[in-house]
Amino acid sequence: MARVRPRPTRVGLVAGGLGAYWPQFPALLPKLQQSAREVSARLSALDCEVVDVGFISDAQEGARAADRLRAADCDLIVGFLTTYMTASMLVPIAQRAGAPVLLLNLQPTEAMDHGTFDTGDWLAYCGACPLPEMANAFRRCGVEFRSVSGYLADERAWRRIERWVRAAGVRAALRTGRHGLLGHLYPGMMDVATDPTLVSAQLGGHVEILEIDDLRVRVEKVTDAETDARLALAGEVFTLDQSVVDEDLRWGARVSVALDRLVDDFALDSLAYYHRGLDGEQHERVGAGLILGASLLTARGIPACGEYELRASLAMLMFDRLGAGGSFTEIQALNFRDGVVEMGHDGPAHLAISARRPLLRGLGTYHGKRGWGVSVEFDVAHGPVTAFGLGQLRDGTFQFIAAEGTVVDGPLLRIGNTTSRVDFGRDPGEWVDAWSATGVDHHWALGTGHRAADLAAVADLLGIELVVVGPGGGA
Repeated sequence: MARVRPRPTRVGLVAGGLGAYWPQFPALLPKLQQSAREVSARLSALDCEVVDVGFISDAQEGARAADRLRAADCDLIVGFLTTYMTASMLVPIAQRAGAPVLLLNLQPTEAMDHGTFDTGDWLAYCGACPLPEMANAFRRCGVEFRSVSGYLADERAWRRIERWVRAAGVRAALRTGRHGLLGHLYPGMMDVATDPTLVSAQLGGHVEILEIDDLRVRVEKVTDAETDARLALAGEVFTLDQSVVDEDLRWGARVSVALDRLVDDFALDSLAYYHRGLDGEQHERVGAGLILGASLLTARGIPACGEYELRASLAMLMFDRLGAGGSFTEIQALNFRDGVVEMGHDGPAHLAISARRPLLRGLGTYHGKRGWGVSVEFDVAHGPVTAFGLGQLRDGTFQFIAAEGTVVDGPLLRIGNTTSRVDFGRDPGEWVDAWSATGVDHHWALGTGHRAADLAAVADLLGIELVVVGPGGGA
């Protein structure tokens, strides 16, 4: 399965220093320009497209750089403070670029050689000097910014820089994304209901409203050869339990082909779906046959989830772009003997984060839903994980809500669900109370790794509050 290749994160880079220094210290500018080239190369290695507008020495050059970066439609603007420079050189860039701003203060090495350095050598280490000036000016101009200070080979600093680049990529995926809503809301799920306009207003992107017939007509056009090819793919990806009925698996494969076509035709980056149907008619069968295809889509980087859960599909998309996977999840039960929360969901799952080869199990009944067919069963890879959902306040404002834990070994249900045993470092009952008190809805994404710091960066770029439910107390 070939993963989708999103547009690379576009990072605009401008480096600068005060031009008054160049005639005074002729060796200084070449040294700073070399540092700027090193930063450009390191940024390019972070799987992003770097729009490098070069080195600026005064406000006029800064204004010209601002025009170039504005035209480039960057996802993140990086201003590299190589030495002292005035705020007037960078403020126009920050104001005009239309993208979040990251200021870098990376001196050449860990420390100066005090016994041999002259003034020109010192000025190459002076990037910290203008940082407070930039911060003051940016705040007074109403420009949000963040900064990373360190030295050129400082891997701690580069991990922080990489986090901001990844966060900018997530912001871009939301800002340009097309999110499908197929079918209708699961009746009575008041927490799941989401106003699509609020998604565009707060996160960006477009929500495409789809009918179940948009999928049905594509199912009807799938050929036997296409279905056979999808069956072969399912055999490569999944272990087939003996409970799988051949007819149900073939139907799921056929719906999967049609689902791919639907996603391509509407250029979707994510999908949330639900359709109830009635008495085994075609719409019910189409709705019940989505799990195989939705799981394959999710593994390719197009998150798909059930129950019309738009905010969960968005959380899954963000986790996928962070490299965390992101599987559709809810609480299943609490295990007070082992101190774990058992969580997962029937339906689609992110196959890339399974602890082992995922299983397809045949189900005669989808609990709480109409229809029958095949469902995915696995345990998320053992080790650190993060639960991540989008809450919504009374005024419609979204919140990011996260909790870091660890998936541990132990007995699991064998009912065609993804199921994981998560230790959040506290009594499971207390954790559930604290998690629920945040206002998160009852679905979210479960991803690999401890991602609170990554989510904090994404939240910062989007201007959204992040609430973290920790091990020691409440949120």
